[in-house]
Amino acid sequence: MASAFQLEIVTPDRKFYEDDVDMVVVRTTAGDLGILKNHMSLVSPLAVGTIKIKKNGEQLEAACAGGFVQVRQDKTTIITDSAEWPEEIDVERAKKAAERAEERLKMKSSELDMVRAQAALERAINRLRVARRD
Repeated sequence: MASAFQLEIVTPDRKFYEDDVDMVVVRTTAGDLGILKNHMSLVSPLAVGTIKIKKNGEQLEAACAGGFVQVRQDKTTIITDSAEWPEEIDVERAKKAAERAEERLKMKSSELDMVRAQAALERAINRLRVARRD
């Protein structure tokens, strides 16, 4: 695989993924970023979104709760608080988290609570979106 590069995805709990891949697409805070071998080096914050991994003509997707991506010519490292494959996502738990966040947003309490509730809602909706792609 001449066009492959190493991808490593790490969470606080585990090494989520490590393998040679053809391409990875992540959601940064500035928009989607597609990474191929020999991409220019960079470090960028990640937004809540999906990680799309392309390898041997197949595509894998995982939910990502934000974090950072470091790109080097032959290796990309993603550090995130949480990454989940669709089959790992507890859909009922994600639905309940979204409902709780929506209720907190309706209460309109302190600004900090609103920011936290909005972030929780984004993570729950992202998890539900990824889980439904099976």
